Amino acid sequence: MSDAKSAANPAARSSKKLILVIVAAVVVLGGGAGAWFAFAGKDGDAEKKAEAEKAAHEVKLPAQFVALDPPFVVNFGPGSSSRFLQIAVQLMTRDPHLVEFLEHNTPIVRNDLLLLFGNKQVEEVSTNEGKEALRTAALAAVRKIIAAEGEKPEALENVYFTSFVMQ
Repeated sequence: MSDAKSAANPAARSSKKLILVIVAAVVVLGGGAGAWFAFAGKDGDAEKKAEAEKAAHEVKLPAQFVALDPPFVVNFGPGSSSRFLQIAVQLMTRDPHLVEFLEHNTPIVRNDLLLLFGNKQVEEVSTNEGKEALRTAALAAVRKIIAAEGEKPEALENVYFTSFVMQ
């Protein structure tokens, strides 16, 4: 009987070892595959996050302003509480090329802004909301000129009124 047990034992031990090796291999391979699936998407997310951080840390060029001198002066219609409007305007960009473009196209910009300002009534521009709406319309008007000439309109970041006088 001991001969039968000793003969069966090595076979049982080797099959147990084989099962243990197979189970270990499945666990290792399954864990590796699971880790790959878990982190494969995260690598793409990590790359996107790194790009976003890089963009956030990019050094912005300093703001440059183009003054539209002399200030704009437009008359209000008869019967208004004020007779004229005077606005000093500055255009802001960070693009040196756009500064040059704006300086060379000042007559076009001044013309369109003069027409915009001249079509306003005292009531439209006497409140802060009215002034802000006029500033937003001025930004849109200048961006339209920039786009019409084949430049990037979004490079013009803002229009500022540095003086706003109604009399």
